[in-house]
Amino acid sequence: MEHRELELFLHLARTLNYGRTSLECHVSAATLTRTIQRLETRVGAQLLDRGPRGVVLTAEGRRFTTYAEQALELWADYRAASAEPPDLTGELRIFATVTACQTLLPGLLAPLREAHPQIRLDIRTGDAAAALARLDEGEVDAAVAGIPHRLPHTLVTHPVAITDLVLVTARDTVPDAVSGAVSDSVSGAVSEGVSGGGPYVVPARGLVRESAFRWFRKMGVKPTIAAEPDGHEALLALVALGCGVGVVPRLVLESSAVRDQLVELPADLEPLTIGLCARRADLHRPLVAALWALRP
Repeated sequence: MEHRELELFLHLARTLNYGRTSLECHVSAATLTRTIQRLETRVGAQLLDRGPRGVVLTAEGRRFTTYAEQALELWADYRAASAEPPDLTGELRIFATVTACQTLLPGLLAPLREAHPQIRLDIRTGDAAAALARLDEGEVDAAVAGIPHRLPHTLVTHPVAITDLVLVTARDTVPDAVSGAVSDSVSGAVSEGVSGGGPYVVPARGLVRESAFRWFRKMGVKPTIAAEPDGHEALLALVALGCGVGVVPRLVLESSAVRDQLVELPADLEPLTIGLCARRADLHRPLVAALWALRP
């Protein structure tokens, strides 16, 4: 059986959606259907059942999924052991926030680019909170994202950075801040603001938001929320405009274009671990395997 046929089957076995697999694997619906029919003819059994409630794997389909995964993994191992492996080609889709693109991706991808210059990189950006979901749903092949305490079993990660979470406010609201340091009077003002509950600017969703609300509970604060933007960069823009005190990773703050307009405030927030993530089932795929093998 051709490896492409097995890859298409495994993608469909994961999505259970012919239309989505056709779109993401860049094949027509007719081609995908014929591929599955050929596999079923060779196996001698029905692998997928297309019923009124959708597509489901048959018992034989589940057995064949295990075979397909092992066959592709063995092929990847064989290729990796080759004395002169052919140059890898194709497209590798990677998700990262704007900040991660600027600060982490160059170092992460440099070894891959040097070893396999023919690989085409498709870098996608967006809200940090959506990174793992987009990866798990197959929209991208890898992601640079914050790592939760409990990572889904379907994903694997390699830590690449640890960054503190910090409180920041607009510099114009802190008259006693000198040379970027926070004075005792500012600390007192912050304490008074915390006891009053804000206002705060926090992400609409994700690990930073969860950490911020754990800190609020620890401090006994019932926060007044002024805004809940999707991205950290948007959050800093709102803080610079004086909308409230923001909670962001230090990595985002230090690379922000509005950094000089902000002042960091004292707070004991838990750090955030950032990792390179991939789907466990995709580690046998040549492009993902190459990225994983060459990660710093």
